[in-house]
Amino acid sequence: MERKWRVAVVGATGMVGQRFVSLLANHPWFEIAVLAASARSAGKTYEESVSGRWAFAWPIPEAVRGMTVHDAAKVEEVTSLVDFVFCAVDMKKDEIRALEDAYAKTETPVVSNNSAHRGTPDVPMIIPELNPEHADVIEYQRRRLGTRVGFVTVKPNCSIQSYVPALTALREFGPTRVVVSTYQAISGAGKTFARWPEMQDNVIPYIGGEEEKSEQEPLKIWGRIENGVIVPAKAPIISAHCIRVAVADGHLATCWASFEKPVTREEIIARWRSFEGLPQKLCLPSAPHPFIQYCEEDNRPQTRLDRDFEHGMGISMGRLRGDSLFDWRFVGLSHNTLRGAAGGAVLIAELLCAQGYIPKK
Repeated sequence: MERKWRVAVVGATGMVGQRFVSLLANHPWFEIAVLAASARSAGKTYEESVSGRWAFAWPIPEAVRGMTVHDAAKVEEVTSLVDFVFCAVDMKKDEIRALEDAYAKTETPVVSNNSAHRGTPDVPMIIPELNPEHADVIEYQRRRLGTRVGFVTVKPNCSIQSYVPALTALREFGPTRVVVSTYQAISGAGKTFARWPEMQDNVIPYIGGEEEKSEQEPLKIWGRIENGVIVPAKAPIISAHCIRVAVADGHLATCWASFEKPVTREEIIARWRSFEGLPQKLCLPSAPHPFIQYCEEDNRPQTRLDRDFEHGMGISMGRLRGDSLFDWRFVGLSHNTLRGAAGGAVLIAELLCAQGYIPKK
């Protein structure tokens, strides 16, 4: 039997890192060979390093419970044992960029959950169903880094998964103006209610940097590769509000959109329900089938009822109706730590492995 890809989870002790560990515990293609975190966790067993802050109801996977945590800063030590790296560290952006580039320069691909490299023009920011062709920019990034195999790829902001897939399915109608408000779960801040009790019965109308990401990142996803970099699309114009709400998991978005071409309600719902991408065609292990569902009920989607659609990797839409200022308005929902974070990164890695971008050492 052919061996699996050996992976490292760098930043393994945080909430997203813990989600990576859980998703990879029984993955058919990948096996965890290294867990890495900050120097204060290095040398401890994984169970010791997350003692008192394991974020989930299920137990730590048995296969990693006793693994010794490596120091993430010891790049050569980590990469000598793996084929590629998932990165979910909590550091300053310039430090993250330096660390991820250092991993890549050891000829080890990096699939990052971090935002630090999302604005780097030759780093692909991928939602696998939407823009898999952006992986073509990797060859230009490798030239810049001086690598043969190593590169960095990133997943986009978790909240935009709630509405960008829905708009992508309607791109043929030319969306021109979009207003979106996202209602984001506390796990997006790496928190639980036990660790953030002041969020109970509360709403915070500000999340640092989220509105800028929500307005700019979709344009990179819809952009094109030109002269070795990704040139963002110029339309639609997006205006965003991002709000933290007292929900454990699941980012919900309310969205208003206008289009160049007329489109009916029936056409929109049909496009959503039939929309699929390369992950579905390749039957990748983490790919949802279907990718997007439309809920006919007036009170759906709801975070508690619908965030786990397709194991948290699907997108739920609802409440599509006409609008007095825009053409259409609707509600979207995605699971922020699955589709939006660790699960989305795992799906990116599956796609890049299937396409030959991540070889086994």
